[in-house]
Amino acid sequence: LYLEVDQDYTELTTGKGGDGNIQYCTISTVDESPIVRDLLYVGTDDGNVWVTKDGGKAWEKLNDKIPGNPGSWVTRVIASGHQPGTAYVTFSGYRADDFKAYVYKTTDYGQTWTSIAGGLPNKAVNVIREDVVNPNLLFVGVDFGLYVSIDGGKTWAEMKNNMPTQPVHDLLIHPREHDLIVGTHGRGIFIADI
Repeated sequence: LYLEVDQDYTELTTGKGGDGNIQYCTISTVDESPIVRDLLYVGTDDGNVWVTKDGGKAWEKLNDKIPGNPGSWVTRVIASGHQPGTAYVTFSGYRADDFKAYVYKTTDYGQTWTSIAGGLPNKAVNVIREDVVNPNLLFVGVDFGLYVSIDGGKTWAEMKNNMPTQPVHDLLIHPREHDLIVGTHGRGIFIADI
């Protein structure tokens, strides 16, 4: 897959598709910074993570800057709404029978990354979301659960209440109400007052 900018092309995937449903060499996640113009992050289903600070004229590949990078499906990359250089990335090794939690954070536009997966169970991570009011309040949706951190990812706790044990595939913080909206696989949408 290529991204066209001023008739120049940058291949953001490896271009080496896998067999079956392993990988298709596609962009799996894109996020634009809500506070920095032209800052975009991209993740691919074949393990690449990219950043551009100029709206796509030049891309920087970040794979080698992520310690312990599994090189697997990038499920989400999210630019912070609080700090310009902060972003989060999650990977899922589910398709390769790797069920570890992979969650990373950068505070310098992807030049260095720190794992914030400590305390999460061995479940594939599908999505991460940063609260719109409190940057230390993070949520991750995993296969069979939802987890919350109130200290920026240092520790995690499972959010249960009446949530079914289902894969959580999407999270959104409502911009006006600040409720957490949870999209599951097969059991609908849930809303939590956070």
